[in-house]
Amino acid sequence: MVNGTDGFARRAFLATAGAGAMGLAGCLGGDEPRPVDDGGNGGNGGSEGETTLRMRTATSTTAAYAANQGIAAAINENTDDLFVEAQTSPGTEANIGALQSGEAEMVYIQNWSAADIQEGVEPFDDLDFTLNQVFHYYDLPWFFCSGNADLSSLADIGAGTTVSPTPRGSGTAAALEHALSYVTDEYERVSEDYGQQASAMNEGRLDVGMGTYLNFEIVPGWLQEMMGTVDLRVLEVPEGVVGEWQADQRLLAESFPGEELSDAAFAPEEVWSITFAYNFVCRNDLDYDAVYGFLETMYDERDGLAEYHALLSRLQDESFWVRNAYEGVPFHPAAADFYEEIGVWNEEFERGEG
Repeated sequence: MVNGTDGFARRAFLATAGAGAMGLAGCLGGDEPRPVDDGGNGGNGGSEGETTLRMRTATSTTAAYAANQGIAAAINENTDDLFVEAQTSPGTEANIGALQSGEAEMVYIQNWSAADIQEGVEPFDDLDFTLNQVFHYYDLPWFFCSGNADLSSLADIGAGTTVSPTPRGSGTAAALEHALSYVTDEYERVSEDYGQQASAMNEGRLDVGMGTYLNFEIVPGWLQEMMGTVDLRVLEVPEGVVGEWQADQRLLAESFPGEELSDAAFAPEEVWSITFAYNFVCRNDLDYDAVYGFLETMYDERDGLAEYHALLSRLQDESFWVRNAYEGVPFHPAAADFYEEIGVWNEEFERGEG
């Protein structure tokens, strides 16, 4: 039977939300903390009146953090009104705690957490602000794969099949376990780190693991290694299960051509995945001019963002900025106005109130 994820998310949220506002406000790399002076505008006043926007993504070894450093550099090099500080974080749930405690102005989360916030699921049931969207950062589609030649479809998973739908405690695990429940609950839940999946498959400790295709264009290094050391098969998803995934409002099911995973031993013509949309969000009371100035500067520099990090290449397309918006989560008023002005606003989107 499937084991549920542990209490990591709740502990991370509570630890962050309960910390002092200066605890993680300093610059990274051992520099002295930048002075924080609340100018009454919902952000932080920096030197000579500039506004500091502290942005949090994930841990220091992730592409998410490295790309956010690129955004910070692009903003800081091209405006004197804002100072963007890219900061690390234990994960998306802890990021909401940073908004709650005032330790960050803008953070990224993914759609599963956004739905938890909308539904008031613990530990997000007592927030003192309304969550607002700012821009879409990237997509992370996850698909099931195996080095076991006897498995070709999710329907082949049985009671003795060892499955690691990402490590226990990860921000993706609960959603992937939920997606797999449309096929079966009768499997052995194990937990393997991404980079350890190949060795676990070769040693017979893991039958089914996960692969991802960042932004539907980048194969991460650990997956390249898997495909180089294991006869990796991407598992097919039964047609009826695809329909159930698409009908589930908590899940975002998307596909891409299997031929794009050219190094896999086998991939179906169409690879179906559970996608996590990572968007930057903020408090509804974040200063209007700070949000507008941030988006305007980043937009002006969008053609050069990929020079900072390949993950940012999709932001050259302005329609990508509002891709996979979270249903029921309003856009910050400044973001709504900005997207209207550049012509990508959708009337189905909701405008927030400051």
